[in-house]
Amino acid sequence: MPDPAASAEAELRRLLDIMAALRDPDTGCPWDKTQTFDTIAPYTIEEAYEVADAIAQRDFSALPDELGDLLFQVVYHARMAEEAGQFAFADIAKCISDKMIRRHPHVFGDAASRDAAAQTAAWEAQKSAERAARKQSGALAGVPVGLPALTRALKLTNRAARVGFDWPDAEQVLAKLDEEIQELRAELSGADPARLTDEVGDLLFVLANLARKLNLDPETCLRHANEKFSRRFNAMESEFEVQAKSLTELSLTEMEAGWQKVKRGER
Repeated sequence: MPDPAASAEAELRRLLDIMAALRDPDTGCPWDKTQTFDTIAPYTIEEAYEVADAIAQRDFSALPDELGDLLFQVVYHARMAEEAGQFAFADIAKCISDKMIRRHPHVFGDAASRDAAAQTAAWEAQKSAERAARKQSGALAGVPVGLPALTRALKLTNRAARVGFDWPDAEQVLAKLDEEIQELRAELSGADPARLTDEVGDLLFVLANLARKLNLDPETCLRHANEKFSRRFNAMESEFEVQAKSLTELSLTEMEAGWQKVKRGER
């Protein structure tokens, strides 16, 4: 039986060689040779979302391909860095290996075993120490600005909660949500885009807080809502197509009736 470790090492070496060939100054791909960290970064984010989508769809036959695309992004960044004399793929692997060993002394050291809650607390303490070592001070330091906005709101409020800046329970967050809705309502007559942006942003931020207090991930909640809306809208559209009717020809009342019919059918 083939050695899985040796097979993985061989395939990784093959991938690194392919990347080097694609970036070869003389014989490489014209498109690949012109790419930079900045131009590749959006693809890296996109591939991570495609991995998440395959998992959400439980499409495990597609997951190896999607994970491969994501791994290729890491290899791409590593190759560009190696060409610039900054670091190489081995440095990336070493960094994450060292970090995992450092953050799991109960597995790789002689620290006492931990349950999941204790490990989460220890993990966050270790991350705080690492941020301090990088001269990143403050409770909110190190939360990436490039995160999806709802995810960043979740992380920011999680950090604030660790130092006691938090609502006591979900009911208090709901009260704040009511307050923010009233503030938004008060701005509707003026229709000032800047004011409306501010108030809608406050509303979304409180909703992210509410999800956190309910132990939910706001991005997951919104993705679920997006999928539900898409499913119901497509079903409604199909219902009318069977009747040889186009949505553009229907009144809002007719579409609402079709929407409610689809909802009843899901129950």
